[in-house]
Amino acid sequence: MIKPLYNNVLLKKEKAANETKSGIILTQKEKNEDYAIVAAVSDLKEVKINDKVYTMPLKVGDKVMYKKYSGTDIKDHDSEEEYILISAEDILAIVE
Repeated sequence: MIKPLYNNVLLKKEKAANETKSGIILTQKEKNEDYAIVAAVSDLKEVKINDKVYTMPLKVGDKVMYKKYSGTDIKDHDSEEEYILISAEDILAIVE
């Protein structure tokens, strides 16, 4: 398992649905791929964002929205899962 250091967070990419519940087929452009599930966070209790210190708001299992084109894509060769290693400051929101 990958364990993030410092202000980094490991996100598991969420597969976008090809079809809505009502049966409408979505094209590639309409899929929302800016959501992910928090797979791991660092052991730090506080994170520094823009020179301010905050309590780490994220926990494993949170669904989050993140900045597009940020982070490093990682593929786990054992499980074939796709992850993103991203800075905590590039996470925009927790989706409830």
